[in-house]
Amino acid sequence: MIYNDPMIWMPTFIFGALVGSFLNCAIHRLEVDEGFVKGRSYCPKCKTTISAIDLIPILSFILLKGRCRECGERISWQYPIVEAATGSIFALTVAFHGTGGSFGALETAYFLAIFSLMVLMFVYDLKHYLIPDEAVFAAIGATVAWHGSLFVFGISSLSEIVPFLVSGLAASGFFLAIFALSKGTWMGFGDVKLALFMGLFLGHPGILVALFSAFMSGAIIGSAMVLFKKKEMRSEIPFAPFLIFGT
Repeated sequence: MIYNDPMIWMPTFIFGALVGSFLNCAIHRLEVDEGFVKGRSYCPKCKTTISAIDLIPILSFILLKGRCRECGERISWQYPIVEAATGSIFALTVAFHGTGGSFGALETAYFLAIFSLMVLMFVYDLKHYLIPDEAVFAAIGATVAWHGSLFVFGISSLSEIVPFLVSGLAASGFFLAIFALSKGTWMGFGDVKLALFMGLFLGHPGILVALFSAFMSGAIIGSAMVLFKKKEMRSEIPFAPFLIFGT
């Protein structure tokens, strides 16, 4: 069932865009090794504290014409793209999943939290070829807690949860073998941890679909970048975005 009521998905898009704005802040704070819970947002160039009127997701970027109000430094397109993408993901999640019932609402909230962490990992790895431990461990912890709560409240039996655990261990074991055999040149250890989350989150056969999609899309994009001379054959390409796309 698709919930196409604008009264549901429009506020959800706005909320998601606000979360996307926070994710942008978290990505920057992780880059410079600062805490992202405390402190006001500031311009990375001139360090001026950004006023609330300039923090409106998407709209502020348009009104400011993509530049800082104080120093005129260009604002990265990452900011409106992440805000719009997160808002769209939130709206689509609610539109297709709904929020019916108390536990349905909790399940939707769980999905939104997981998708937010995946957006953070996608962008961070794309920029820095690194998956932040804070995000991947939070995703693993949230997924384990979710399965645990399903078991405690009698919604899922142990036999239903075990396949998710097996999928997580098998996927991470497969990536760990690649990491060990290549001594980290083919696969980073962050991908091993991300694969553990993917298996726990998707279970079987979802994990197989995700991995197939990731490797296929990675091969296609990688080949295209070599063909158009954007990368060389031995160039490093971040793999987490493809894994998250597959998920």
